[in-house]
Amino acid sequence: MPFKPVETPKCPACDKSVYAAEERVAGGYKYHKTCFKCSMCNKALDSTNCSEHEKVLFCKQCHGRKYGPKGYGFGGGAGALSMDTGAQFGNKESASNKPLM
Repeated sequence: MPFKPVETPKCPACDKSVYAAEERVAGGYKYHKTCFKCSMCNKALDSTNCSEHEKVLFCKQCHGRKYGPKGYGFGGGAGALSMDTGAQFGNKESASNKPLM
């Protein structure tokens, strides 16, 4: 009977074998300690700030940017405010024409 080595799990980031002494687990996958970083900003991750999406690691902030909610109500600051006057709907009144109280 030939010798058959034990199957070791492969790191999804580099596709190399991960041994118990160097493994970090996220989302059911085992990563190397050096591969356990955000794929967008390369920040080192730990168990409290990592999010896994289809075998790709993200920090909580980058995961929210890429896969978080988008649209009305999720903007922040003046960049999300609309300067639309409603002229396409027949609105003749603008902010400069309104009487002050």
